[in-house]
Amino acid sequence: MSYLTVPAVLGPVVGPPVGGFIVTYYSWRWIFFINVPIGALGFMLVTWYIPNIREEISLPLDFRGFLLTGLGLAGLVSGFESIGRGVIPASITMCVMAAGGVCMALYILHAKRIDYPIIDLSLLKIPTFLVATLGGGLFRMGIGALPFLLAMLLQVVFGLSPFASGMLTFTSAAGALFMKATATPIIRRLGFRTILISNGVLSAFIMASYALFRPTTPHFLIVAALLSGGFFRSLQFTALGTLAYADVPDRLMSSASTLSSMAQQLFLSLGVALGAMLLHMSLRSSGSAHLSTHDFTPAFLVMGLLALLSSIFFLPLEYHAGDEVSGRQRGVELSHTPQTVTEAD
Repeated sequence: MSYLTVPAVLGPVVGPPVGGFIVTYYSWRWIFFINVPIGALGFMLVTWYIPNIREEISLPLDFRGFLLTGLGLAGLVSGFESIGRGVIPASITMCVMAAGGVCMALYILHAKRIDYPIIDLSLLKIPTFLVATLGGGLFRMGIGALPFLLAMLLQVVFGLSPFASGMLTFTSAAGALFMKATATPIIRRLGFRTILISNGVLSAFIMASYALFRPTTPHFLIVAALLSGGFFRSLQFTALGTLAYADVPDRLMSSASTLSSMAQQLFLSLGVALGAMLLHMSLRSSGSAHLSTHDFTPAFLVMGLLALLSSIFFLPLEYHAGDEVSGRQRGVELSHTPQTVTEAD
């Protein structure tokens, strides 16, 4: 899982400085145009190298569930994102969220009546999958807002160019990339439960410390905070991504991947919406027309609090949860092997 996610981390490493360079010295439109050749290259590589593996049995599409979840999630996320903005009337926002909630409630009832729901909620009965999804969701909400908040703070308030801002924020992803080489031995040594609780608390405090950034803060301190934050957050994501599938049966792995991916994107989107809402509300309460560093303080503190609360979900985990995939239990068993072998000889 560590090495599998390295390509996904390379994007956040390269993206901020490249995107900042394009916006600063060229046109922001090229940020979208540059995706065309990259997408074409990806299309060709997948066509050439990825085998077209299919399930032996093709199950029918849960079309009703597809509509209910699509409309429900769209209503909840878009409504939540609009709260406090003043762009859409509050009555319409509440109606959109209520409609989304009704659709999701209807889907829960619908999923219990059919054999192959498009999102299998019965997977949440697996303890490790449940805590990785919900606890990880709260953590991802806190993380989701960081790129948005940091870019706004560094460019709008600190007055840095997009390129200079990108050169600072990419250090967070660089820390995440460095962690990938060390995540496996750390998890094998300490186990999932210890890592998720302690590392979640540490990451939360680092995230909340971003509220202390000021225009006069030396850049090397900002880089150190972002680098360490990216390092420990990456460890948390690696542990969450691995633990989620530790106890999922092979026959349900595809459904688990669908539900986990959907939950991750949902919580990340909610995090961005929450960060934007808090920033907007702080600006309105100050009565100023321009953002200041103090407007970002509540947002960073709330993001840190969400990450801190996520650790509560990991407390019920058993001490040896996920040891069969981390290799931790195997290491314990092998420690007795020399004595056994000697006796056998």
